[in-house]
Amino acid sequence: MAKVSLDAGLTCPNRDGTLSGQGCLFCEADGSGTGAARRGLSLEAQIETGLYKSSSRADRFIAYFQAFTNTYAPAVELKRMWDLALSYEPMIGLAVGTRPDCLSDDVLDLLAGYAETREVWLELGLQSASDVTLTLINRGHTVDDFTRGARRAKARGLKVLAHVILGLPGEGQPETLATARFITALNLDGVKIHSLYISEVTGLARMYHQGEYQPLTREAFVRLAVLFLENLSPGMVVHRLTGDPNPNTLIAPRWCLEKQATLEMIRRRLESLDTWQGRGLGAPRPDCGETLEERGVFP
Repeated sequence: MAKVSLDAGLTCPNRDGTLSGQGCLFCEADGSGTGAARRGLSLEAQIETGLYKSSSRADRFIAYFQAFTNTYAPAVELKRMWDLALSYEPMIGLAVGTRPDCLSDDVLDLLAGYAETREVWLELGLQSASDVTLTLINRGHTVDDFTRGARRAKARGLKVLAHVILGLPGEGQPETLATARFITALNLDGVKIHSLYISEVTGLARMYHQGEYQPLTREAFVRLAVLFLENLSPGMVVHRLTGDPNPNTLIAPRWCLEKQATLEMIRRRLESLDTWQGRGLGAPRPDCGETLEERGVFP
């Protein structure tokens, strides 16, 4: 199974002036997406191209609505887009990336309806369990907003995944530990762990050029990633363990482009410390016959 990343041409309340016109400190012009809508590619063209490119490695797909805030539209408009994606026979479900403060009841009900017959993941941006950090990076929502949004979604039976970023300005081991334990306490279903990288035309780039922020070394990121995993519920699926920056807009750190090398360093550190996901919570060692890939740690 593979994901087909889609750009529905939506925006974000943190960009359109509702909350802010600046976006999050780290967010690029394409909102962590492909920029396909801005280039004029229709949703149909994106789906067909994505299915064609991925057909050699999978025969079932999840339509991943990735760029910006994918519940920031009337439910009738969202239903049209989601129905279109699911009309393609290999598409077995949806993954919808959004903010925890953009979850109206009708949109959650719509997603819950799809989840009765399809695989549905609601991906909520958290980034950090510190309100101080959320203010600094201009998220425009609080930790309590995330808690309410996640609980409302879970109450409808939806699978909820949190996005977090390691290495945010001012954060280190205590904040990493707190964020891991926060999402564990919420009993979420999955997590995506991102490395913080600096892209052109972002607030973070301005901080970097002014000497106000230095990105993590790869070694420091690996240490935080392992600490995070140790304090994460062993039942939670880890969908991602590092970021995927656009090499054309990346300023630093360049090691973020070497994804496989970073994953291998995380693997080696887990093995050298004889540790595992959930060990810090008292979880027993996983079955020795079960690989990390089978447990979902290295997708």
